[in-house]
Amino acid sequence: MRLMKRIKPIHEGRQVIWRSKQWPHFTVNDLQVKDALLDARRKQGQVLGKANAIGLVAAGELVQEMYIQEVMATSAIEGEPLNPESVRSSVLRKLGVRSPLDQTPKSQHVDGLVEVLQDALENYTEPLTAQRLYQWHRALFSQDTGGFRKITVGQFRAHEDPMQIVSGKFGKEVVHYTAVPSNLVPQEMQLFLEWFEGTRPGKLNKSSAHVFIDGVERAAIAHLWFESIHPFEDGNGRLGRAIVEMAMAQDAQSSVKFYSLADQIMRQRTQYYEALNSAQHGDMNVSDWVIWFANICALACLTSCEYMNAAIEKSSFWLKHSDIQLNDRQRKVLQRLLDDGDGGFLGGLNAEKYIKITGTSKATATRDLSELTRAGMLFTIGQGKALRYYINIPSWRHGVR
Repeated sequence: MRLMKRIKPIHEGRQVIWRSKQWPHFTVNDLQVKDALLDARRKQGQVLGKANAIGLVAAGELVQEMYIQEVMATSAIEGEPLNPESVRSSVLRKLGVRSPLDQTPKSQHVDGLVEVLQDALENYTEPLTAQRLYQWHRALFSQDTGGFRKITVGQFRAHEDPMQIVSGKFGKEVVHYTAVPSNLVPQEMQLFLEWFEGTRPGKLNKSSAHVFIDGVERAAIAHLWFESIHPFEDGNGRLGRAIVEMAMAQDAQSSVKFYSLADQIMRQRTQYYEALNSAQHGDMNVSDWVIWFANICALACLTSCEYMNAAIEKSSFWLKHSDIQLNDRQRKVLQRLLDDGDGGFLGGLNAEKYIKITGTSKATATRDLSELTRAGMLFTIGQGKALRYYINIPSWRHGVR
């Protein structure tokens, strides 16, 4: 957001980072960030190991889910929630997966965001250029933004008034950050893009002027640097996180996405803005920001591992009971319980809920549930009207055991 009038900045007394004499030469204390980076690397290894363990089909489903979570979260961080069905439909279409959601009406806004993420990941070996960023920006704002605020699409900002990150009600606004002046954006972006290409893993050679840095550290600095320049009138957050995805893909030398950084950032949205804003003021030592980012990476990997643990448990459940003959009603309800996860089916399953899900009679529901209990696929707690059925996975507590 940019404002014409003068508003008291929240970091008054601390200079914005781009005014430093050392800008844009970021520094990191290697000893200070070492443990956080090593932990992130360990968690990345765990994700890859579990992805191999769950097999191609389940891993493919995980990749789809991570794409969907990334698109949903990176927009939600900016306070723009998207329709989940539209996102899922767009992602599956882009990945070439046929789905019943193919009939869901297309959303140019959603498709544009998916297109940006897909290009960042699948074409990670291609250089990031100003023209490519312009294409991403046009994809995000392919529709007329409408309303009172018009923006310039597909090129860096050129307005004379300050580019400021502002929050608060009208008349009580607080400036969180003032970005590089528009007339300096082209040269600042040229420096950034040269650094991003020069430090690309696998690209380095003896003639490179850039020193090798850890891939997670590089992604953290790339995001901070891009957001500090804030080169576009709008969409900088989403594009900055797409750059992170590209940097992480370059580090992994793979476009396959097994965890979602944006989803984890969304879970800690307030801390994200605080950490980013703090790094944008003061000196060029950004060790604290790198540590915060590495911790987010580790947490994202843990979340993905939990997702895969659930996938492994589901697969083991079906394998354990593969000799049991189930009717369509029973299979549908069991799959629903598995999909809802540990404690996800609020209040447990009873005959009434079974009838509602399957559309069957009370007598049939009672018989189906009794068969599943005798087979060891369900267990019960309570009696009479309080009788509840739970999926029988030993590690699941369901909030009742």
